[in-house]
Amino acid sequence: MTAAKCREATQTNVALRAKEEFKIEGILEPIILGYFETLNARQFQETAALFADDGVMYPPFESAIVGREAIFTYLQQEAENIQACPREGIVQNIENDQIQFQVTGKVQTSWCRVNVTWLFIVNVQRQIIGAKIKLLASPQELIALRQQD
Repeated sequence: MTAAKCREATQTNVALRAKEEFKIEGILEPIILGYFETLNARQFQETAALFADDGVMYPPFESAIVGREAIFTYLQQEAENIQACPREGIVQNIENDQIQFQVTGKVQTSWCRVNVTWLFIVNVQRQIIGAKIKLLASPQELIALRQQD
């Protein structure tokens, strides 16, 4: 099986499982549901496979992470102790037949629980081309949370 076929099979399998197992109010897109399911299951290779070849992740306090392999490596290093708890989202069609998904919820780390907004851009091939993760707390609030731990 070629690498492209393997990625396509992974995306399809993740999307089907996510549709059955994971729910976010206002979001039905299997790729977005699959992102959270695989992230929480620590299946970082599958999470990265949901991105386009040149997809970009913008984590909090980090530079852009570009490409599936770089996203996979980043998630392995930084997301092991993270549990994403998305609650609700909104969908908006944007230019170039792309779709924007804004999801709000919380993230639980080993040292705090914080409100988060995820902003995803999905292309017509149903691949994530951009994912921006924004913590909804000030740096001072994050430092205070860390000191309480």
